[in-house]
Amino acid sequence: MSELQNKILTAEPVPCSTHPILYDETKCVGCNACVNICQVDILIPSPEKGKHPIVLYPGECYYCGACVMACPHDGAIRLEHPLMNRAKFVPVRYPEEK
Repeated sequence: MSELQNKILTAEPVPCSTHPILYDETKCVGCNACVNICQVDILIPSPEKGKHPIVLYPGECYYCGACVMACPHDGAIRLEHPLMNRAKFVPVRYPEEK
């Protein structure tokens, strides 16, 4: 039997975010620069002063990254692009059957 036939690839579950935009509450000061720059208007300012904006329509985000680039505080906002949530394939060997 060939080496390739002895290997079976299995996919491990990978945690996948349903939220395209994630805020670090320790870094976000609620300046709303991301709200003002968003081209598809999925963000609204938080009603609480100093809190991060609310992602109102997450399914409408097309991951342009403008919100991340507009943020004056490094690491306060990041994108969770679905293509970056790839399955991790691990080769698994099983003993040969006789």
